[in-house]
Amino acid sequence: MTLSAYRFLPDAPVALMSMPRHQTVLIDPASAGQGSILEVHEGFCRVYCPCEDTEGMTLAFLQAGDRLRTDRLCSEGICVEALTDLRLARSAASDQEVGMDAVNEWTLQLLRIRHYGQAEKRLHALFALLVNRLGKRCSDCFQLPFRLTHDRLGELIGATRVTTTRQVSKWRNLDEMNCSGGEFTMNFSVDMINSAPFSHL
Repeated sequence: MTLSAYRFLPDAPVALMSMPRHQTVLIDPASAGQGSILEVHEGFCRVYCPCEDTEGMTLAFLQAGDRLRTDRLCSEGICVEALTDLRLARSAASDQEVGMDAVNEWTLQLLRIRHYGQAEKRLHALFALLVNRLGKRCSDCFQLPFRLTHDRLGELIGATRVTTTRQVSKWRNLDEMNCSGGEFTMNFSVDMINSAPFSHL
C-alpha cells in the first residue's frame, strides 16, 4: 500500500475521532515533537508497521480501554486499521507513562504462537488468543466481532494463504467455525476454543 492510500492522523491531540470499518490511519511518532498516546474508546483495530520490508507486519490488536504509546514503536510510524467502526483519542504522552503497553503484550503472545511447528496448531492457538482477548461468549459459540482474511491469518502464523484456507475449510466442514452470513463476524465452537493451545491467555 502506498502512502497516498493512508489517511494521516492530525499532529495535534485529538479528543475523539471516528473511523469507519476498513479505514486506516498513519501515525508518525515524531510528528508532534513528542510521544503521544492513543486510546481506543469503542471498537477494535489492528496496529501494524508500514515499512516496506515488513509487508504490514501486525504488532497488536486493540479494543476499548487499550492505550498505546506511539513513540515506542517503529521509527517509520505505525498504522491503525479499523476492524470495526472505531472511536479513538490521541493525547500527549508524559514521562510518567510506564509499564507494559498493549503492543508489547501482543507481540509476546504472537511470538509464542509462532513457536508451534505445525501451521494447524499455530492457527488454532491464534483463534483462541483472539477470541479470549477480543471475543465474547454467545449461547452456543464464541464470537469474534470482526473477520480477518486468509492472507492476514497466514501473516500472523507464518504460513501461506493456501495453507490457511485449507485449514479454515476443514474446520468449517466440521462445523467448528463459521464465517458465513451478512455479519462481519467469526464464530467458533466452544470445544474448538477450549481445546486450543494457549486457550486461556
